[in-house]
Amino acid sequence: MNKQKSTEQTKKQQKTWIKIIKIVGIVLICLILFALIAFGVLRALGKSGIRKNISGEAPVLESTESTEEGWQDGWIRYNGQIYAYNEDIMTFLVMGVDNDDVVKKAKDGLSGGQADAMFLAVMNPHDKSVSIIAVNRNAMALVDVYDEDGVYMGQYTKQITLQHGYGDGMELSCERSVAAVSRLFYNLPISGYAAINMGAIPALNDAVGGVQVTVLDDVIYPEYDMDLHQGDEVTLTGHQAYWYVRGRNENVFNSSSLRLERQKQFLTTFIAQAKNKAVTNPSIAVDLYNTISKYMVTDIDITKFTYLASEALGYNFDISHLYTMQGETLMGDKYEEFYVDDDALYQLIIDVFYEPVESEDIK
Repeated sequence: MNKQKSTEQTKKQQKTWIKIIKIVGIVLICLILFALIAFGVLRALGKSGIRKNISGEAPVLESTESTEEGWQDGWIRYNGQIYAYNEDIMTFLVMGVDNDDVVKKAKDGLSGGQADAMFLAVMNPHDKSVSIIAVNRNAMALVDVYDEDGVYMGQYTKQITLQHGYGDGMELSCERSVAAVSRLFYNLPISGYAAINMGAIPALNDAVGGVQVTVLDDVIYPEYDMDLHQGDEVTLTGHQAYWYVRGRNENVFNSSSLRLERQKQFLTTFIAQAKNKAVTNPSIAVDLYNTISKYMVTDIDITKFTYLASEALGYNFDISHLYTMQGETLMGDKYEEFYVDDDALYQLIIDVFYEPVESEDIK
């Protein structure tokens, strides 16, 4: 009798557990479906928002007049070849700001913080490629100068890194930086921006499991427990990543260019590792966005970011799509000054933002 009761109790317990497992399974399926639907909605909204930001206007390169039949406005002739601006291209200014704290409004109009790292991220839907252009922080460019009360003082030729400092450390600083970089690139249309305080680097690094690098030059700061030597192969911890990307020896001439090479290397590897993780975890883009949001000022909201991140998975990016501005670094009265090679910049703009016009298109 007791054995029969025990058997019945066991069967009841099994049925109860089966019900619980079914309920948990249904809940998990619902959560997964909800996540997929939410991701799809975010992506759709983001696509709509991003497309509105694409102006379709071309950079103001030297105009070419032609009486050829079929010639279109905006076309240029360069080295015997006709080119047209790619109106579908999406260009974003990404800045690393010299600040470790979460973002907050600057105390005055001169304390917005310097943009120690500046990159143009370019997405080309025609050939499904991502290009990154590293903008030298010391590039001498026209900068809009303001006093501490925000009164406009005029436009002066200064290191482009300073433009972000003439502002509120928030949207105003970013918008002025976008304008300065656009001017430097012949009034290149820029679809959006993201300024990220350097304090976000450890979290970004750790989110992809640590960025793996072959150390490009010695990064030794005993006071910060940093001891990386050229040629070392390491997976950077968050602390190491911070100093690898930010540190430079100000007593060494052109040290900012050495740091820029490390920043390029870190960014390239970070993108590759993030893409690999996104294959099995599509929500990693949203996770990254949320991780650094308190350190970031951007006009790219979560819906646009989700769309861009999902699109980027299908885009090609490798070292051949990473560009550095050509020019010469000289010592100014007090600080280093980088003078851009105008011919090389012109060629770079054509290579990245323009497409050859085939003869059959000239009708």
